[in-house]
Amino acid sequence: MDRRDFLTIAPSRKRTTTVLGSRTDTGLTPYSGAWGTAQVVHLLKRAMFGAAPLDVRHFEGMSLDAAVDALLQANAVTPTPPVNNYNTGGYTDPTGVAPGAPWVTAPDGDEDLNRKRNASYKAWWTGLMLNQERTIHEKLVLFWHNHFATETNTIADGRFSYGYNVALRTNALGNFKNLVKAITLDPGMLVYLNGYLNEKTAADENYARELLELFTCGKGPDSQYQEEDVRAAAHVLTGYKVDKVTCTSFFDATKHDITNKTFSPWFSNKVITGKTGTMGTTELDDMLGIIFLQQEVAKFICRKFYQFFIYYEIDAGAEANVITPLANIFREGNYEIKPLLSALFKSEHFYDPLNMSCLIKSPVDFTVGMCREFGVKFAPSANYAQVYPQWTALQNAATNQQQNIGDPPGVSGWEAYYLAPQFHELWINTDTLPKRNMMVDSIITTTYGGLSIDPIAFADMMPNPSDPVALVKDSLDILYRMGVSDNTRSFLKNSFLLLGQDQDYYWTQAWNLYKADTSNTMNKNTVLKHLSELYKYIMNLSEYHLA
Repeated sequence: MDRRDFLTIAPSRKRTTTVLGSRTDTGLTPYSGAWGTAQVVHLLKRAMFGAAPLDVRHFEGMSLDAAVDALLQANAVTPTPPVNNYNTGGYTDPTGVAPGAPWVTAPDGDEDLNRKRNASYKAWWTGLMLNQERTIHEKLVLFWHNHFATETNTIADGRFSYGYNVALRTNALGNFKNLVKAITLDPGMLVYLNGYLNEKTAADENYARELLELFTCGKGPDSQYQEEDVRAAAHVLTGYKVDKVTCTSFFDATKHDITNKTFSPWFSNKVITGKTGTMGTTELDDMLGIIFLQQEVAKFICRKFYQFFIYYEIDAGAEANVITPLANIFREGNYEIKPLLSALFKSEHFYDPLNMSCLIKSPVDFTVGMCREFGVKFAPSANYAQVYPQWTALQNAATNQQQNIGDPPGVSGWEAYYLAPQFHELWINTDTLPKRNMMVDSIITTTYGGLSIDPIAFADMMPNPSDPVALVKDSLDILYRMGVSDNTRSFLKNSFLLLGQDQDYYWTQAWNLYKADTSNTMNKNTVLKHLSELYKYIMNLSEYHLA
């Protein structure tokens, strides 16, 4: 199957009566329709990684408002840092970090050590996504990583990459202005975009350009900053350095340009007065104040949220009915992130049938979401020697599917979130689709990196697994976002649960025999074979790749 064949199953945004011409007319009016499994699963698949059955049951017991409010809480537990899992094969951390001990405050090392630390960091981050709390927090860390993209290969120092991740998760649900400032001064970003080389005698415009083009104002037709703004911003940011001992940034007033910085007419010809000594640090706040006066900042960020959480194409209706009022909420709320997301996830637009089952899962969503939904068992987090290789196997799977966390292709992030006209269609191609399917086949029939799906355990989480009709329906409610026909459901039931038998009680008896004595190997193998083939088939269909 090539991508053109795959995309024929994606729902058209022009096929329902909720559209006017070629666009939807829904907006931010609070949603007042049905609130059941379909809506809960839709919300969870967008706000978390997958919709695990227990999570679905948890949120089904809440109202929509309560569910969204709960999801928009920051994680209750601050994660412990990554540890030395790389003292293997005769290798010893040359800085003296013991096996199982955190390395994030240890001295810097050589290229080989940092390569191992970055691998440890990526495994750790994958583990956080797998073990996420019932909040949007981890999904937002990935969102902001794509927005403020950095690459471990360029930063090199694993401690700085870890610190950058902490900066993202600390501010993920807070204030966007504060997040921009934190990232501007983050040691990892200062290294990645040469900010630490930016001095009054040789201003480096690298970060200043991305601050305007990618991080705040965007580069659409209504973003009209000029080259003089890039130059002025670069001079404002002169003098910031990194301390490789403490893994912090600091301001060197002797390297700071104390002349006045003048911005373009788009910024109302604002002038930032040059300041001496430590007062030079206040110029950053002055500049951010100027940037955030531009209405386009709020619209640009709202479009990024829309493309990540709803749909990659923003038509005229979405721009008028969603982006513009959402940007007003963002701006009037002093760029607080929660009110923006609350309005979006509680809106009629979010639950519009046009916006359900229309996103192709990213590789991270596909791999992490699959493990979470099927309840794949991992070693305890404290067992670093066993669980880090498991996390790495999953992180490598996403990398093979072209989403390497920690190392997006460049400062613009992954192409699927910005490259028109394909956008997320780029995730599926002749290279990645076979790799997705091979991973599915391995993890449910044998093992993948020591991991395996237990289809019996998954079926047992369904409300009525002994009823083949209910089991197929309930399983599809979790695993699919597109409805399937009655003929398809009958095919799945008859081909995999009944094996051609005429009566539904064939499966009911098989399941009940197994449950009566779960130690009976023959009875267990019977239901295992049926369920393995059923779920393998379901996951190999195109519909499984939609969220």
